[in-house]
Amino acid sequence: MVQDSQHKKDLLVQIREAYGRVLYTYTSHLKIMNRFVKQNKIIKYTQIVLSAVSTGGFIGAIFSNEIILTVIGGFFSTLLLAINLFCKDFNLSNEIKQHQIASDDLWLIREEYISLLTDFCALSEVEIICKRDDLQKRTYELYKKSPKTDAKSYSEAQKALKYEEEQFFTKEELDKMLPEHLRNKSNQQ
Repeated sequence: MVQDSQHKKDLLVQIREAYGRVLYTYTSHLKIMNRFVKQNKIIKYTQIVLSAVSTGGFIGAIFSNEIILTVIGGFFSTLLLAINLFCKDFNLSNEIKQHQIASDDLWLIREEYISLLTDFCALSEVEIICKRDDLQKRTYELYKKSPKTDAKSYSEAQKALKYEEEQFFTKEELDKMLPEHLRNKSNQQ
């Protein structure tokens, strides 16, 4: 019986660590996705501005016959071409979508780990092992098909989770989010 008890404690440690890894990966996908969204906006706005300036320069040159406007239009048009050529092999919208799908799928797995940890004491070792094995397989399949994150997104996730407690709420915060009839009575006094 002592051995079974130790085994259950070991299972708990393993499941908690797996939860932590899933949480880090989930948050890393959110961080890289947010960074790609910002980059995509900057690129799109830059393309619009350069297109407007180059077109304005050429139209101004037609009406004013000023060579400097042609040079300005040509310069910004060339700059726009360079950005378009650089970006042609990058599909940030698709990357954003892939990271969003991965984070959505990881959210469910994360929640299932929390449920397993919540139910842990009420489950037998066999039930725990079955649930753990299923979560490990599903996590592996998800990791296999998901885009990879990078060191920067992991570092941002680490900072958000360790220092900013991004994925967590205090009891008081949680009570404020819940309808009044579901709030913890001890926090209302």
